[in-house]
Amino acid sequence: MLHESVLRTKDLPPADRFEAWTERLGRTHAPMRLLSDRAADYQGVQRLIGLGDVTIWPASFEQLVFQRTPRLVRQSDPEVYHLSLLLRGEGAADWGGPRAAYRVKDLHVSHSSRAFEVSTGPDPVSIVGVEIPRSAVVLPGRRAEDRVLGRVDGQSGLGALLTQFLIQLSDDTTPYRPTDATRLGTVVVDLVTALFAHLLDAERAVTPETRARALTLRIKEFVRRNLADPELTPATIAAAHHVSRSYLYRLFQEEGLTVSSYLREQRLKNARRDLTDPALDDLPIHAVAARWGFPRAAEFTRAFRAEYGDTPSDVRAEAGRRGLSPTEAP
Repeated sequence: MLHESVLRTKDLPPADRFEAWTERLGRTHAPMRLLSDRAADYQGVQRLIGLGDVTIWPASFEQLVFQRTPRLVRQSDPEVYHLSLLLRGEGAADWGGPRAAYRVKDLHVSHSSRAFEVSTGPDPVSIVGVEIPRSAVVLPGRRAEDRVLGRVDGQSGLGALLTQFLIQLSDDTTPYRPTDATRLGTVVVDLVTALFAHLLDAERAVTPETRARALTLRIKEFVRRNLADPELTPATIAAAHHVSRSYLYRLFQEEGLTVSSYLREQRLKNARRDLTDPALDDLPIHAVAARWGFPRAAEFTRAFRAEYGDTPSDVRAEAGRRGLSPTEAP
């Protein structure tokens, strides 16, 4: 799994908790002044996950006001973009103009060279924070970066794609090896770059490589959402994204994959999860297969055994004997 460092303020004496939280967030993003009605016994949890030059930090914490003042900007500027994905609670931000209110699944975009004030509501909030070097994101001029500041819809288009990736990654880092960290950081940079370019209507300023990687991620997400459709094929995938099949094949070849192998692997992974789920013990194996795009049971069994070395019935029986939950199955 990826390396993480974790701060839980409850592990500290009450008198030290808010100071430790302030210091931690100052090192995570940039020096800030933090204020809270709960400072006397502050409750917060932050996980810090390094992805090469990129950092993501899932966190849950009590009411808080973040102040990045002009003086603090002059004193220390790490030259990073910051994005926060709001998962629970509410907040608002001010860059010297009208305050912007934030809802769940909204993204807040800022950078460390700009003063701001962000406040959360009275109830605890949960976010996924992202820190990216400004030098890693290609934009058409420095003035453009102020135009991407503010609230971004995280439930549609490229914002939704970035949101889904951040949630999936922060929810479970166990499938990844430490050597995957830099690659995952590159994915985050590509998604953020594509999102910013979209906001600026400046996709032409994005490198072809970044556009291709962002398209590949969109296609993979489309595949995962439509796995149950037995008519999902390279031809239908290409048509849905307005590209030729040959270009679709080249996108996947860049990642050492074929479209068909990726589709089969995702379908088998979901079928295996269902087979190890005690809540689905009464669902026949052929129904599980059909549920994930394998209308012919014999074909499913052959593909499953080739992938996992055991038959579907063997995997279901073993999971039952061991009492495993779907996430615990080997």
